[in-house]
Amino acid sequence: MKTIEDLGDLRGKRVLVRSDFNVPLDGSTITDDGRVRAALPTLKALLDAGARVVVTAHLGRPKGAPEAKYSLAPVAARLGELLGQPVALAQDTVGESAKATVAALGDGEIALLENIRFDPRETSKVDAEREELASELAALADVYVSDGFGVVHRKQASVYDVARKLPSAVGALVLKEVASLRKATDDPERPYVVVLGGSKVSDKLGVIANLLTKADRLLIGGGMVFTFLAAKGYSVGSSLLEEDQIETVKGYLAEAEQRGVEIVLPTDIVVADAFAADSPHDVVPADAIPDGRIGLDIGPDSCELFRSKILDAKTVVWNGPAGVFEFEAFSNGTRAVAQALVDAGANGAFTIVGGGDSAAAVRLLGFDEAGFGHISTGGGASLEFLEGKSLPGIAVLEEEA
Repeated sequence: MKTIEDLGDLRGKRVLVRSDFNVPLDGSTITDDGRVRAALPTLKALLDAGARVVVTAHLGRPKGAPEAKYSLAPVAARLGELLGQPVALAQDTVGESAKATVAALGDGEIALLENIRFDPRETSKVDAEREELASELAALADVYVSDGFGVVHRKQASVYDVARKLPSAVGALVLKEVASLRKATDDPERPYVVVLGGSKVSDKLGVIANLLTKADRLLIGGGMVFTFLAAKGYSVGSSLLEEDQIETVKGYLAEAEQRGVEIVLPTDIVVADAFAADSPHDVVPADAIPDGRIGLDIGPDSCELFRSKILDAKTVVWNGPAGVFEFEAFSNGTRAVAQALVDAGANGAFTIVGGGDSAAAVRLLGFDEAGFGHISTGGGASLEFLEGKSLPGIAVLEEEA
């Protein structure tokens, strides 16, 4: 893949950057600006080079039309604060406001186009529709830089099609993401340990199948663990359970045993009366979850077990929280996993937090991000990378190189 340096002198050039600004909002307040901060190295490098920077990004899941709650206005304001300079916000994606906003840019200035998903062509399954939008985006710029890792697994106009219409390069963020994930998947230092959590086994079927051929040890937590416990014949009460995946999970357990891959399941579970922050709760053995109660975290013994299985690793990848970390009473498992990664890193392990809820948990629980080898900005993209899939937004840049 070409990098920004391969694009030559960018002074006065209009550079279209695809960033990932899909941040969580409370009204118009950004509650986690991690993705905005992650974009800064690329944007600063381009601005310092005298480029006229035009950023396109999405926020939320609008239905292909403008919705005020999904406006990028809060992002423009926060980005301006972080960059220390104004960020002009176009009122549309590729229309008259976008054209005028870009035309008004001087060298070393930056503009943000309104939410690209306000245009239904961005996510269209019809190639010609996406290409039409990509052509309109390309008309606003001289070169293209892909720096939104959270969307590189999507074949979308601003991610894939526009890269075929302009001289293209990869930004610093995507370059770092790909290098880090390849380090953890192509030839990892061993022991190679993967911690998987989150709600559903079905979200991670391909990942588990692929990791059974690569990892030395899989630690399973989060809501998905109950399908594993059910596959071992245990009752899981009212906990999240995908009954249609039980046979698949039985197959994984058998394959792991055959391959000598250790699958580590919790030995105790924090169960509650209901899915609520203040629900009465206590700890029970993982094979004795009472009827009518719901598992919301791994228990204290499991925290110690998981820690011991992480500490001797040389490579650790973590994707998915161990429990409902948003509720303080059920955050201990996720906190224990995060701390174990920090401590393993201090012992020389290369550690990756695989984006999405895991990255949000690290920040919400107050961990210093410097304590991890790499915190990914792309949950879905990280998963598909771990699954061994080709990511369209990366493949097209390798094609163009």
